[in-house]
Amino acid sequence: MNDKLRSESVDQLFKGILELQTVEECYSFFEDLCTIGELVSMSQRFEVAKMLKEGQTYLAISAKTGASTATISRVNRSLTYGNDGYDIVLARMKDENAAE
Repeated sequence: MNDKLRSESVDQLFKGILELQTVEECYSFFEDLCTIGELVSMSQRFEVAKMLKEGQTYLAISAKTGASTATISRVNRSLTYGNDGYDIVLARMKDENAAE
């Protein structure tokens, strides 16, 4: 975790996010919190991470998501050298989908 990011206000934001219980509640909260562009960018990066974990090529990812190679590279660096945040969420989502 980046110590420059950690603060009481960021902790409060994350605690608030953890209170959300449905996709609809997430839409309401994040539409209030973020611009449409920010949400689109975050969802694009998340889709890129998922596709990279599936072993898809930069070319295929760019064609499907519209992400630039710079964005794909940045997400790939996070997957390789980051804090495993993508891995945690993607693994839990995979486990949840397998249980359904």
